[in-house]
Amino acid sequence: MVIRFGDQADIETHHKVRAVSKHLAEHPFEGMVEYIPAFTSVTVVYDPVAIYLKDKSRSGKGEIRYPFESVERTLKKIMDALQEGTVPKPRVVKIPVCYGEEFGPDLEHVAELNGLSVDDVISIHSSGEYLVYMLGFAPGFPYLGGMDKRISAPRKDTPRLSIPAGTVGIAGEQTGIYPISTPGGWQLIGRTPSSLFLPHKQPPTLLEAGNVITFYPISRKEYEEWRE
Repeated sequence: MVIRFGDQADIETHHKVRAVSKHLAEHPFEGMVEYIPAFTSVTVVYDPVAIYLKDKSRSGKGEIRYPFESVERTLKKIMDALQEGTVPKPRVVKIPVCYGEEFGPDLEHVAELNGLSVDDVISIHSSGEYLVYMLGFAPGFPYLGGMDKRISAPRKDTPRLSIPAGTVGIAGEQTGIYPISTPGGWQLIGRTPSSLFLPHKQPPTLLEAGNVITFYPISRKEYEEWRE
């Protein structure tokens, strides 16, 4: 079941997504399997058999609702009870980035597109605060909001077949980090030594929806030392 909060991915909508997600994480209802937050919605996955059996055991000889109706009623109660003040203070994650050279082969191109110097692009990119709206595309890949339009750049016409894990890119008015090696068409401006996806850990992702990211530049030497 999908709970939609509108069509615009803005802060107000995101707060609603976070509030519902937080409640479901802390108070999962019987029969719920998982919830999946996105830009403007939360998808709730449930076990219809478990919901049916729960309702049957509680209804006695009364009328038994369809599982869909039961979940819809439960979610409506949650929505009605939530207040804007339930949104927690965001966790801030600082991400080091080694900009340019082989780590960011498109950095100069992004600068030229926007009539800026390479140093300008680095300064603008590393001075922003980026809200993690959702994870998707690849395990731990953060879709970030808040990038300065002055460094926007279109996707590449021909995607690369392989982009190393940790690579930081720009596509349109968004920036993101590739958590694993994967094909992609974003403009690459740098790389972080931080690991965003660690499948052997719990949780396996460094980031989650609702986090705020800040980037800070590091040298090649600092990058290598970090990776040791």
